[in-house]
Amino acid sequence: MPMTGQGWEIHVERTHTQRRQSDGKVRTVGRYQVFHDGVAQIALAGTTAESAGPGSNAVAGNGKRVEPARYPLFTHDGVKYQTHNYTNNTNQSALPRPGILLGETENRVAILIHPGIGFLASIGCINLCRILPDAAEPISFPGSRARVIAVIDDMKTFLGNRFPDRNGKRIPAAFAVIDGEPF
Repeated sequence: MPMTGQGWEIHVERTHTQRRQSDGKVRTVGRYQVFHDGVAQIALAGTTAESAGPGSNAVAGNGKRVEPARYPLFTHDGVKYQTHNYTNNTNQSALPRPGILLGETENRVAILIHPGIGFLASIGCINLCRILPDAAEPISFPGSRARVIAVIDDMKTFLGNRFPDRNGKRIPAAFAVIDGEPF
Protein backbone atom coordinates (compact mmCIF):
# COMPACT_ATOMS: atom_id res chain seq x y z
CA MET A 1 0.00 0.00 0.00
CA PRO A 2 1.33 3.45 -0.76
CA MET A 3 2.51 5.76 1.96
CA THR A 4 1.80 9.31 0.81
CA GLY A 5 4.34 11.07 3.01
CA GLN A 6 1.66 13.59 3.96
CA GLY A 7 0.03 14.03 7.34
CA TRP A 8 0.16 11.48 10.14
CA GLU A 9 0.58 7.87 9.03
CA ILE A 10 1.11 4.61 10.90
CA HIS A 11 2.58 1.91 8.69
CA VAL A 12 1.90 -1.71 9.67
CA GLU A 13 3.98 -4.26 7.79
CA ARG A 14 2.93 -7.85 8.46
CA THR A 15 5.88 -10.22 8.31
CA HIS A 16 4.88 -13.69 9.57
CA THR A 17 2.51 -15.77 11.65
CA GLN A 18 3.10 -17.58 14.93
CA ARG A 19 1.30 -20.71 16.12
CA ARG A 20 1.17 -21.49 19.83
CA GLN A 21 1.89 -25.18 20.41
CA SER A 22 -0.27 -25.56 23.52
CA ASP A 23 -3.58 -24.76 21.81
CA GLY A 24 -2.83 -24.17 18.11
CA LYS A 25 -3.86 -20.48 18.22
CA VAL A 26 -2.35 -18.33 15.47
CA ARG A 27 -1.44 -14.64 15.41
CA THR A 28 -0.03 -12.47 12.65
CA VAL A 29 3.09 -10.55 13.64
CA GLY A 30 4.54 -7.47 12.01
CA ARG A 31 6.07 -4.12 12.77
CA TYR A 32 4.72 -0.59 12.95
CA GLN A 33 6.26 2.83 12.39
CA VAL A 34 4.66 6.28 12.74
CA PHE A 35 5.47 8.97 10.18
CA HIS A 36 4.95 12.75 10.21
CA ASP A 37 4.79 14.08 6.65
CA GLY A 38 6.94 11.12 5.56
CA VAL A 39 9.51 11.39 8.35
CA ALA A 40 9.81 8.32 10.59
CA GLN A 41 9.30 9.01 14.29
CA ILE A 42 11.94 6.69 15.75
CA ALA A 43 10.36 6.49 19.23
CA LEU A 44 7.02 5.40 17.75
CA ALA A 45 7.85 1.98 16.34
CA GLY A 46 7.50 -1.59 17.47
CA THR A 47 5.73 -4.87 16.89
CA THR A 48 2.11 -5.59 15.95
CA ALA A 49 -0.09 -8.60 16.61
CA GLU A 50 -3.28 -9.38 14.71
CA SER A 51 -5.63 -12.26 14.02
CA ALA A 52 -4.77 -14.95 11.51
CA GLY A 53 -5.39 -14.32 7.83
CA PRO A 54 -6.05 -14.05 5.09
CA GLY A 55 -7.17 -10.46 5.38
CA SER A 56 -10.83 -9.99 4.56
CA ASN A 57 -13.23 -7.07 4.79
CA ALA A 58 -16.11 -8.66 2.88
CA VAL A 59 -17.70 -10.63 5.71
CA ALA A 60 -18.63 -8.99 9.01
CA GLY A 61 -17.41 -10.75 12.14
CA ASN A 62 -15.14 -13.20 10.28
CA GLY A 63 -12.43 -13.11 12.97
CA LYS A 64 -9.68 -12.55 10.39
CA ARG A 65 -7.28 -9.64 10.04
CA VAL A 66 -8.32 -6.74 7.80
CA GLU A 67 -7.20 -6.55 4.19
CA PRO A 68 -4.00 -4.71 3.33
CA ALA A 69 -5.13 -1.17 2.50
CA ARG A 70 -4.93 2.50 3.46
CA TYR A 71 -7.52 3.32 6.14
CA PRO A 72 -8.60 6.74 7.44
CA LEU A 73 -8.55 6.98 11.23
CA PHE A 74 -11.35 8.04 13.59
CA THR A 75 -11.66 8.70 17.29
CA HIS A 76 -13.50 5.75 18.80
CA ASP A 77 -16.50 5.92 21.14
CA GLY A 78 -17.05 2.38 22.37
CA VAL A 79 -17.77 0.71 25.68
CA LYS A 80 -14.45 -1.17 25.82
CA TYR A 81 -12.24 1.29 23.90
CA GLN A 82 -12.19 5.06 23.44
CA THR A 83 -9.77 7.61 22.03
CA HIS A 84 -10.81 10.32 24.50
CA ASN A 85 -11.84 9.58 28.09
CA TYR A 86 -10.22 6.15 28.42
CA THR A 87 -9.57 5.13 32.03
CA ASN A 88 -6.37 6.10 33.85
CA ASN A 89 -6.59 2.77 35.68
CA THR A 90 -3.82 0.54 34.30
CA ASN A 91 -5.51 -2.72 35.31
CA GLN A 92 -6.21 -4.72 32.15
CA SER A 93 -9.84 -5.27 33.18
CA ALA A 94 -10.54 -1.55 33.69
CA LEU A 95 -12.67 0.05 30.96
CA PRO A 96 -12.64 1.87 28.66
CA ARG A 97 -9.12 1.19 27.35
CA PRO A 98 -7.39 3.47 24.78
CA GLY A 99 -8.06 2.82 21.10
CA ILE A 100 -8.25 4.31 17.60
CA LEU A 101 -10.78 3.25 14.94
CA LEU A 102 -9.92 2.32 11.35
CA GLY A 103 -12.53 3.60 8.91
CA GLU A 104 -13.68 2.38 5.50
CA THR A 105 -13.29 -1.30 6.43
CA GLU A 106 -16.24 -2.34 4.21
CA ASN A 107 -18.42 -4.85 6.10
CA ARG A 108 -16.09 -5.01 9.09
CA VAL A 109 -16.94 -2.85 12.10
CA ALA A 110 -15.00 -1.71 15.18
CA ILE A 111 -11.57 -2.53 13.74
CA LEU A 112 -9.21 -0.78 16.15
CA ILE A 113 -5.63 -0.18 17.13
CA HIS A 114 -5.74 -1.06 20.84
CA PRO A 115 -3.69 -2.68 23.63
CA GLY A 116 -3.03 -6.41 23.57
CA ILE A 117 -3.19 -8.85 26.46
CA GLY A 118 -1.51 -12.28 26.60
CA PHE A 119 -1.24 -14.11 23.28
CA LEU A 120 -3.59 -11.77 21.40
CA ALA A 121 -6.50 -9.46 22.23
CA SER A 122 -7.88 -9.04 18.77
CA ILE A 123 -10.70 -10.03 16.47
CA GLY A 124 -9.47 -8.25 13.38
CA CYS A 125 -7.87 -5.45 15.40
CA ILE A 126 -4.21 -4.45 15.74
CA ASN A 127 -2.35 -4.77 19.06
CA LEU A 128 0.83 -2.72 19.52
CA CYS A 129 3.69 -4.19 21.56
CA ARG A 130 7.47 -4.24 21.96
CA ILE A 131 8.61 -7.62 20.66
CA LEU A 132 7.18 -11.07 19.96
CA PRO A 133 10.18 -13.32 19.20
CA ASP A 134 8.05 -16.48 19.20
CA ALA A 135 4.56 -17.77 19.96
CA ALA A 136 5.43 -18.37 23.62
CA GLU A 137 5.97 -14.62 24.21
CA PRO A 138 2.89 -12.92 25.69
CA ILE A 139 1.90 -9.33 24.99
CA SER A 140 2.46 -7.19 28.07
CA PHE A 141 -0.73 -5.19 28.67
CA PRO A 142 1.01 -2.27 30.47
CA GLY A 143 3.56 -1.90 27.67
CA SER A 144 0.96 -2.29 24.94
CA ARG A 145 -1.33 0.23 26.62
CA ALA A 146 1.54 2.73 26.87
CA ARG A 147 2.30 2.31 23.15
CA VAL A 148 -1.32 2.96 22.12
CA ILE A 149 -1.46 6.05 24.36
CA ALA A 150 1.86 7.28 22.89
CA VAL A 151 0.39 6.94 19.37
CA ILE A 152 -2.80 8.82 20.35
CA ASP A 153 -0.82 11.56 22.11
CA ASP A 154 1.55 11.91 19.16
CA MET A 155 -1.37 12.24 16.75
CA LYS A 156 -2.92 14.93 19.00
CA THR A 157 0.36 16.86 19.16
CA PHE A 158 1.10 16.57 15.44
CA LEU A 159 -2.40 17.55 14.31
CA GLY A 160 -2.94 20.20 16.98
CA ASN A 161 -6.39 21.81 16.81
CA ARG A 162 -7.29 19.62 13.81
CA PHE A 163 -7.51 16.61 16.15
CA PRO A 164 -11.20 16.09 17.07
CA ASP A 165 -12.10 17.09 20.62
CA ARG A 166 -14.56 14.21 21.08
CA ASN A 167 -15.04 10.58 20.15
CA GLY A 168 -16.79 9.31 17.03
CA LYS A 169 -15.13 11.77 14.63
CA ARG A 170 -12.85 11.48 11.60
CA ILE A 171 -9.24 12.40 12.38
CA PRO A 172 -8.14 14.61 9.48
CA ALA A 173 -4.84 13.80 7.74
CA ALA A 174 -4.41 10.56 9.75
CA PHE A 175 -4.18 7.10 8.18
CA ALA A 176 -3.18 3.51 8.90
CA VAL A 177 -1.38 1.87 5.98
CA ILE A 178 -1.33 -1.93 6.22
CA ASP A 179 0.88 -4.13 4.05
CA GLY A 180 1.48 -7.87 3.83
CA GLU A 181 -0.44 -11.14 3.76
CA PRO A 182 1.80 -13.76 5.43
CA PHE A 183 0.47 -17.26 6.01
